[in-house]
Amino acid sequence: MAVRLATVRTATRPQVAARTSSSPWWRSAVVYQVYLRSFADGNGDGIGDLAGLRSRLPYLAWLGVDAVWINPHYPSGGADGGYDIVDYRAVDPEYGDVADLEALVAEARALGLRIVLDVVPNHTSDRHPWFQAALADPDSPEAARYHFAPPSEEPPNNWQSLFGGPAWSRTPDGRWYLHLFAPEQPDLNWRDPAVAADFERTLRFWLDRGVSGFRVDVAYGLFKDAGLRNNPGAYSPTLFGHGPEQAMTWNQPEVHDVWRQWRSICDEYPGTMLVGEVCLADPREVALYSRPDEMHQSFSFRLLKSPWSVESFADGVRSALDAFGAVGAPVSWVLGNHDKDRQVTRFGGGAVGTARARAAALLMLALPGSAYVYAGDELGLPQAVVPDEAKRDPIFFRSGGARPGRDGCRVPMPWNPSPGVGFSTRPAEPWLPVPDGWDRYAVSRQSRDGGSMLILYRRALALREAHPALGSGEATVSTRGDVLTVRCTAADGSAVRCVVNMGSETSLVRSRGTVLLASNTSVRRSSATVALPPHTAIWLAEG
Repeated sequence: MAVRLATVRTATRPQVAARTSSSPWWRSAVVYQVYLRSFADGNGDGIGDLAGLRSRLPYLAWLGVDAVWINPHYPSGGADGGYDIVDYRAVDPEYGDVADLEALVAEARALGLRIVLDVVPNHTSDRHPWFQAALADPDSPEAARYHFAPPSEEPPNNWQSLFGGPAWSRTPDGRWYLHLFAPEQPDLNWRDPAVAADFERTLRFWLDRGVSGFRVDVAYGLFKDAGLRNNPGAYSPTLFGHGPEQAMTWNQPEVHDVWRQWRSICDEYPGTMLVGEVCLADPREVALYSRPDEMHQSFSFRLLKSPWSVESFADGVRSALDAFGAVGAPVSWVLGNHDKDRQVTRFGGGAVGTARARAAALLMLALPGSAYVYAGDELGLPQAVVPDEAKRDPIFFRSGGARPGRDGCRVPMPWNPSPGVGFSTRPAEPWLPVPDGWDRYAVSRQSRDGGSMLILYRRALALREAHPALGSGEATVSTRGDVLTVRCTAADGSAVRCVVNMGSETSLVRSRGTVLLASNTSVRRSSATVALPPHTAIWLAEG
């Protein structure tokens, strides 16, 4: 017989009181990442903006997330998707103004949602007033806020840009300056106290406007080796992040003092938080950024960067739980974001990739800790093919086309089957082209389809809110062949088993308890077992 799923209440928030806990909201929150330029266009110019996001807040409340993280909204030079910032205490006119952001915070709060902003402390735009002053006068105070080296035939060291090529470029007067990303993104010198003081003003500026925290870009960066010594190896990312070959450019011990100071500022604003982008190979090093007096969270990217295999996923879950548990921090789970190919494509594409993405979603949403959902992943969007002539990502250009870049995961969100998929309020050419057939993933279609990816996410989020063992408590990990099992136990003794069949053959699973949810609608159950098809996950309640 087909599995009968438990009834789930999915009423629109703001007040959902099924989970009672004194823990801070961020420890088990589901945070929805909005790539602002691609989410919703409120003024019809083809570029997503704050007005568009405000108009879609009811959708996010209906979906059941707790908070919204917005990629950079600041005035920018436009070289790297907003991550080259000109003014940290303003809003890019393409997106609106500060009043629009304040309205967003208020409207989100009325719907039970929190707003988290992106902050970028490692580098600025080359159009930032500080860098412009440094170009004009090598002896200016602003010049000390960046990394400059005297004119010479060769760069000061062997450091490489993550976007390709050397990490050093010349100024018009022949000096070298450091940029670990694009040349338009000069790295700040955090050994200058003026840099720290200015960022503290930035934090308070936005916290005073009611935001609930910040996602910190390149949180493992900021400080570089004081002597600018050569790295022991050229840039070559490991599977899970930057390893010892990057010893002089990342993860310097002084950076932890910055997060202690930022934590003290957040402590002045109850209910706010910091989550760090920390791309390091060792999860124990990542977890150190989330010690009790530092950031509240740091992303665990293991599942984001793991192939579809029971060994990789089991190790990714175990290592994160162990590392973060050692410092008393929750894990912040990530399966997709604006820097990585979409899950459906990464997991094989087509029907197989979609089935695996559905199963992975149930795994992530069961695990104790917070979960970060990238806009469009709840629709099962694949990686879009963007023609070379339409690409914007500096990775594509810096690599001479050898690397495709990240534009394919940043294509506008499909809302309905109309021309332009409902992205803009009126017909407009979107900033990135919308692929043919993109309307089949539209929110309006999936919201009426009980078997869609969108409805799976909505049901899973409602169950997570209602069941104390989902998203919190203790977890144990086990494997049997190609089957991964994570048993999550709440403080009251109730438990949920998330069982994922990652193999190519159906597996029989003991089925004591209630079937809460399955990623595959064709799952079959007998009195004692569930026949779990390949690439399928199931939630089983145990008391």
